[in-house]
Amino acid sequence: MSAQRDDERARLAEELLGYRFARADLLREALTHRSAAGGRARRRDQNSNERLEFIGDRVLGLLIAEWLAERFPNEQEGQLGPRLADLVSRDALAHVAQTIGFSRVLSLGDNEALAGVASLANVLADGVEAALGAVYLDGGLEAARRFVRRAWSAAMDVHKLPPKDPKTNLQEKLLGKGLPLPVYEVVSATGPSHAPVFVVRVSGSGQAATGEAGSKRAAERIAAAALLEKLA
Repeated sequence: MSAQRDDERARLAEELLGYRFARADLLREALTHRSAAGGRARRRDQNSNERLEFIGDRVLGLLIAEWLAERFPNEQEGQLGPRLADLVSRDALAHVAQTIGFSRVLSLGDNEALAGVASLANVLADGVEAALGAVYLDGGLEAARRFVRRAWSAAMDVHKLPPKDPKTNLQEKLLGKGLPLPVYEVVSATGPSHAPVFVVRVSGSGQAATGEAGSKRAAERIAAAALLEKLA
């Protein structure tokens, strides 16, 4: 039954990615969260998707940078950089994963699956990066490019002007009022290593706000955005 589930998962993943793999082992590895790798007898020879995530991260950066240079030929590095950071962020990756329904094909340990770990933003983002890395290794740069340009097409045109990170906006707002820089502090860091939860508090201009996310940086961005709303 488990082999049948794996086959069904692989077929659905190929549909979601719009790519058919020649090497089934690459796809299987890309879909395997570390909680499902090595923990059970049938998984002892199965690697998690972390190595493919490492590759996919670099491939995504290259392909988005290439696309941005084409899409915005009159913008310089200072303008393209924020666009790139936005499009390869955890939030953007998680949104792509949610849009294509990627949580349905991730393989997790039993406890993690029951806990709904597959729906966490950082797990989804890592999974999409791993899948991209697998597509690249299996089909080359052109196959990876086709997936990226299809999956990121809507996000590419969201910002008419280069986006600013909420932390940058908050800093500029406070400095513009002659106030000290915002102060960030980690309120708590809980959860297992593969699904951490950070709560960050930011204070400035006599007010404060908090943000919660699967990484410290993401939690800081959420907190900064929340404080900006208070200061608006």
